[in-house]
Formats: sequence, structure tokens, C-alpha cells
Amino acid sequence: MLCQRCKKNQATVSCVEEINGKKIGYNLCRECYTEMFGSFSSAVNNDILAGLFGQPAKRHARICPVCGTVYSDFERTGLLGCASCYDVFKEELMPYIERIQGRVVHVGKVGQDAREQDLTRKLSRLQEELELAVRERRYADAQRINLKISEVRKRMTESGEA
Repeated sequence: MLCQRCKKNQATVSCVEEINGKKIGYNLCRECYTEMFGSFSSAVNNDILAGLFGQPAKRHARICPVCGTVYSDFERTGLLGCASCYDVFKEELMPYIERIQGRVVHVGKVGQDAREQDLTRKLSRLQEELELAVRERRYADAQRINLKISEVRKRMTESGEA
């Protein structure tokens, strides 16, 4: 059987890794195993010593089950192998994404129609707030809300909706 990572050498080591509660088995050649996890004896000894001293065991490198990319490959090249890599390496990637983009939630680009709909919704909400403020005789709040309504109407006029 060929190594599932390099697909060149004969697989001599089998290992099982748990990712997001799913157990995934790999058949690797000695070189790929050593690159991913270090030598077998040092990995076992590190885990035993870490357990004795109450330190968390060193996390083993993850491997994408779809394309065989290892996180060390990403660190070396800056490239992921496939879309599944984003799920497999999510924990490691989030700090990079947040540092580069300033946030980890994808906002995307908003088209003109969506912006206009947002302004229309905002205007309706502000008008309701204004009516409530006037009913409750909160005139300072009503004045502040009225200024916001004017700003929204101005933006709608500029965008060509009104």
C-alpha cells in the first residue's frame, strides 16, 4: 500500500487521529510520519513525560483526509491543498485570518440593491422610533432620531433611490 501523503513510498506506519470527534486513519511511510509527528520513540516519550508533569501533551500534526496536506506544508508554502483544509486546520488558521483581515467573519461585498434595501429598512425603523418617542413625549430623543432620518434620506437621495 502506498503512503497516503506522498503517494510514492510504501506505507509502513498506520496511525489514527481524531478530528472534530471523527477518527481518521492514515497509512504513512516512515519519512512522512517522521515529518508530521517526529520519531515514534520521541513522540511516545514526550507524551509520557508531559503526562507525568501535568503538562498537556504535544498536539500531533493534522492531515487533511481529502488531499493529504499537513499543516507544516501550509507553514512552509503558505498554500492549502483543498477546501477541506480550511475545516481541518481551522484552529490554526483563525489567528492568521483575523490578523490579515481584521475579523474572522466573512462579510463580502454588498451590491447596490442590498444597500438600498438596508437604507429603506433603517428609515422605516427610525420612523417607528420617532413616532414612539413623540407619543412618549421624549422630545430630545425625537429630535436626535429626526436628525438620523434626515441623514438616511440624504444617503438614499445620493444613491438614487428616493
